[in-house]
Amino acid sequence: MEFITEIFDIILHIDKYLVKIVSDYRTWTYLIIFLVIFAETGFVVTPFLPGDSLLFAVGALIAKGDTGLDIYLMGLLLIAGAIMGNTVNYFLGNYFGPKVFKPENRILKVDYYNKTQDYFDKKGGSMLIISRFMPIFRTVAPFVAGVGKMNFGQFTYYNIVGGVLWIVSFLGIGFIFGNIPFIKDNFTYVMLVIIVLTILPAVFAAVKARRTMNKGEI
Repeated sequence: MEFITEIFDIILHIDKYLVKIVSDYRTWTYLIIFLVIFAETGFVVTPFLPGDSLLFAVGALIAKGDTGLDIYLMGLLLIAGAIMGNTVNYFLGNYFGPKVFKPENRILKVDYYNKTQDYFDKKGGSMLIISRFMPIFRTVAPFVAGVGKMNFGQFTYYNIVGGVLWIVSFLGIGFIFGNIPFIKDNFTYVMLVIIVLTILPAVFAAVKARRTMNKGEI
């Protein structure tokens, strides 16, 4: 519980943590932020890492002009991190999927594996792009794409498109609007709004899936 509280505190007050990171590590900040974005998208077990809020805060901090960081270099590095992270996640799903979805496994059934594969053959591309803007789903989607054996060329195309749109959107919004006095004075509340708005689509999708499942059981 204490760990979750600490993570939540970092997400809500990430601007303060970033100031300290920049002050202590200077140009190494590029690598630190790169690794966070890479890990958040690259490993299915790290959805708790800050994504949207981190990008917004980084953009806002760079806009102040006293960090020594370049918004364009940061953007290119984070786009690379987001794309590379998804690619690693895809290969993890591709490798472990057939090993965990076995006939004798009553939880992860082969039928689920086959349905996942069919789904990504039909709608995988749009899901990969949309999931970039949805915490948790962003981390899970590339893994599931690997499990579903989505064509790697197709995956790479949507991975690049989604990664560029995600980084440019949140980093750019933070850079443009982050230093408006109202936003600066209410940064914690802005972070809460960003978190809620990005989580809502995932909640709606989960509720819709649950209702569909219940109808199928009737």
